[in-house]
Amino acid sequence: MTEVRTTQAAAVPEEGRRGRKKRETRERLAHVATLMFIERGFENVTIAEIAEAADVSKMTVSNYFPLKEDLVFDAHEGVVDSLARVVRERAAGESALHALHRVFVSSLERPHVVNGRCTPGFARLVHDSPRLRAREREMDEQREAALAAALAHAAQADPRDPVAYLSAAQLAGAHRVLWRRMRALCRAAAPAAQLCEEVTELAGTAFGLLEPVLGDYCRREG
Repeated sequence: MTEVRTTQAAAVPEEGRRGRKKRETRERLAHVATLMFIERGFENVTIAEIAEAADVSKMTVSNYFPLKEDLVFDAHEGVVDSLARVVRERAAGESALHALHRVFVSSLERPHVVNGRCTPGFARLVHDSPRLRAREREMDEQREAALAAALAHAAQADPRDPVAYLSAAQLAGAHRVLWRRMRALCRAAAPAAQLCEEVTELAGTAFGLLEPVLGDYCRREG
């Protein structure tokens, strides 16, 4: 019995180490690839070159990242879920619109999945690549669909509820405007103070325009 318990106890840390090694490998591949892309351009770097730079096989790169674009957008799952998560975690008495506004503004001091803030090099990389811009548009669509599902759930409505989809389109549209302005400021290497001030003001305008229609939508009961 002691031997069995020892084996079981040892299996958990071992599994944790494997998971950690996989995560570290994934992060290293994305980091190495992104630096190469920024230096030479996304279309000008091959998977074979990334594999060589990271000292792994081409198959390893492809196993972790079936799409070359996902080496750049390795955090895409968090990005796609970002707006839906804000709705799920909104405070008591807070509507979806107010939660999205609050979280966006409060996130601006640093790069965050909800605000699009990044280094000038990364912003220019995405802007200069048609393939990366197309992939980001796909992520926009997925993020809007996830938001619609979260809104329908919050409203206790049918998952196909048109009100949830129409509301998500308006909220996600406002978010896209903010995201794109953020990226433009990042590409221009705007000072942090200017970036935060300008995007905060734009967020007030964007969400303020939606206030008459969506100010009370999906307000969480206390």
